[in-house]
This record gives sequence, C-alpha cells and structure tokens, in this order.
Amino acid sequence: DPASFELIEDEYKRGYYRGIGEFHLSGKSAANDWVKKAVDFAVAKDLYLHCHCDEEALLILYGHNARAKIIWAHTGFSTPPSRVAQYLEKYPALWPELSYRSGITQSGGALSPEWRDLFARYSDRFLLGSDTWIPERWLSYDQIIADYRAWLKQLPPNQAQRIAHGNAQRLFGPRKTD
Repeated sequence: DPASFELIEDEYKRGYYRGIGEFHLSGKSAANDWVKKAVDFAVAKDLYLHCHCDEEALLILYGHNARAKIIWAHTGFSTPPSRVAQYLEKYPALWPELSYRSGITQSGGALSPEWRDLFARYSDRFLLGSDTWIPERWLSYDQIIADYRAWLKQLPPNQAQRIAHGNAQRLFGPRKTD
C-alpha cells in the first residue's frame, strides 16, 4: 500500500525509530513491490522489521533483500524447531521472538528437548516479548511472565539471561546521543 510506505518514511523522520512493525504478512502477500520497497528502506536505514508472518512470507522478505534484519514474531507460531534452526543458520540477521509461541514446553511445563537444544545453540538470537495484543492479555500478564520464567529457569543462567532480556538490550539498548 503506497500510503503505508509513505507513513513509514514520514515516521522515520522523527529520528527515534529502530524498526518497522509489528506488521502482518501471509504467504505470497509479501511478494509485492511495496513490501520490497519497505524491506529495502529498512536495510538502507539499518532498521529491524518486526514481522508476524508464516514461513513463506519470511522467505519472500529475505528474497527481497538478504541483508534484512527481521524479528520474527512468535517464531512462526508453529514452525518446528528443526526448521527454525535451518533459518537461523541461513539468515544471520533473523531474530526469533517467542511471545505467544506454543510447543516450547511439554505437559507439566518441562522445556521440550528440541527447544532446549535450539536455545543452547542460538540463545544469542532469541527475543522474548509479551504480546498484549488484546486487553484480556493484560489481565493475565503476571501469568504470562511467570510461565516464561518457569521455562527460562530450566536453562543455564547465561542462556536464560540472553533470551529474557540480554539480546534485546544488545539490540535496542540506549542509543548514543550527540
């Protein structure tokens, strides 16, 4: 949408944005000139793209510009850990975000072996958010965070720290001012 791209350009002029999003894309809807233009703009301005998308759209975004820095909202919701690992290997500027992501724990709250292995290999790449997309999520915010803390405690402290807040601080910590 040309109006969306104009909004991105206008908002960027404010001088404090670090990224574009969260925006939603599914499948081939990512395969258009306006999305490519936004991806190229983000790369040129060193911005992150925070995309709520499926695997097909994710791959199209990287097809637009392989240098894109993408925060993948919810890590695709249901993408198997083995494929997440493949994407992490192939795309060094991919940052999987874990809010509202199912399958990280098994019944009883134990961290799944697949996710434990993935976190061991890539704990420096995962981000953790809360995704309060509807008012009802704020009512359960304490429980959301408690659930995260429960599975984070099952990781070595250095991995848990990176995932819980260290990676976000590294990416979005205080900006140097003139």
